[in-house]
Amino acid sequence: MARRLPPVPLLRQALGEDRLGLGAAARSRRSERLRPRTATAERVVDSVCPYCAVGCAQKIYVSNEQVTQIEGDRASPISRGRLCPKGAASRQLVNAPTREYKVKHRRPHGTGWEELSLDDAMDMIADRVIATRDLTWEDEGPEGGTKLRRTRGFASLGGATLDNEENYLIKKLFTALGAIQIENQARI
Repeated sequence: MARRLPPVPLLRQALGEDRLGLGAAARSRRSERLRPRTATAERVVDSVCPYCAVGCAQKIYVSNEQVTQIEGDRASPISRGRLCPKGAASRQLVNAPTREYKVKHRRPHGTGWEELSLDDAMDMIADRVIATRDLTWEDEGPEGGTKLRRTRGFASLGGATLDNEENYLIKKLFTALGAIQIENQARI
């Protein structure tokens, strides 16, 4: 007849055969019923954490088109399955009830926000970039002989979670626009 162990985990560990508390001593009736949060996922999507320059790989678990869990990707040579507290909590970024899904704009001296379509917002940004470039363009140096062909009216600060190809294209775009202040967060 098997000896009945006490219900308290510490006593089960001390009095039972599982001295390290890695098996039966750590189990309870409640823990026997627990299932991983990832067990109900319909699909898993690979992603990258958006918070910093490290670029930790994430596994995004999706059920009913809702993010149900985010975990580190063990196959990643960068993070080896680990996430910092911000990365581990990034599910809240997606599922927050206060998350904005529309482009918001507050006009100069305005007191409230108005919703814009994405097309209108992109056109507004393009118009402002072109106007700033025209207003601040420096074709020649102050002495007139040195060709500058630049603007100091805007700059670019790239994101570290973009891949090499995206950063390359952003660099090419801003160089073609004549910007000289082009930096990337990964180097800061």
